[in-house]
Amino acid sequence: MKTLGKDAFAAAERYMELHARLVDRLRFAHAFGGAPGELVRNAVAAYQNLDGGFGHAIEPDLRGSAGQPQGVEIALGMLEGIAAAEEPLLLRACDWLAAHSTADGGVPWVLPSVLGDPRGPWWQPQGEEPPAALNPTAPVAGLLHAFGVDHPWLGPATEYCWGAIAAVGEVEAYDAMCVLGFLERVPDRERAEAEFARLREPLRTSAALDPDAPGHVHSPVDLAPRPDSLGRRLFSDEEIGVHLDRIVEDQGEDGGWAPNFAMWTPVVVHEWGGYLTLARLETLKAYGRID
Repeated sequence: MKTLGKDAFAAAERYMELHARLVDRLRFAHAFGGAPGELVRNAVAAYQNLDGGFGHAIEPDLRGSAGQPQGVEIALGMLEGIAAAEEPLLLRACDWLAAHSTADGGVPWVLPSVLGDPRGPWWQPQGEEPPAALNPTAPVAGLLHAFGVDHPWLGPATEYCWGAIAAVGEVEAYDAMCVLGFLERVPDRERAEAEFARLREPLRTSAALDPDAPGHVHSPVDLAPRPDSLGRRLFSDEEIGVHLDRIVEDQGEDGGWAPNFAMWTPVVVHEWGGYLTLARLETLKAYGRID
């Protein structure tokens, strides 16, 4: 079993200091140094527009200032365990979601307003009135349930997610992570367990079990970033162990972890690098792999 030693952790900390965005540096200080969560909350709030949406490259590949549904997902993920249910920032985000939802209660993958923004080339809206999508409606709804938020958007969005998940057969890794993000947080545990049992095999096969798989793939630990993750039940101890070992091995000479997807402009290299390095450190910590 490989672990991240003292010097390797110090190198990762140095990487964060030199390269990560302020919001990710503060998240690192909160997760590993006991810094106040309020500092993280304040940094996340800087990405929120007056209409409640999150933009300004909080999702690094979406460089525009206008809000996008993916920006809300990133913001809520950063605030999990920090913000309370009555946090105004969360409620304003819900107002924005309600204003940009489709008739069936969900939000699209990306809004047409993105067409005027610098962005990764894969961010293309599905027409002038794009349909709702599990990515990111499901993880957004799941996170809001975890916060305990009471807002009119959440009920219809939850029903949309149940309906969309019921229609799922085969699933690719991004949607698998979205489905798991919803199922592990939604209050109706009996229904969530039933859907998890039905989708167990397609969820499992969405991950690349081979740690040497090339390209932009997702590993078992991407679906199970903590031992108490719902996705952890999809994989054996040996499978998780192999991929935790690989995380330790994949630390770069600069102390960080590099993305395995296309870097379309230089600025995103370290913005994603800081975000991913923190995620890898949190996973190693959760599994007891940091000395």
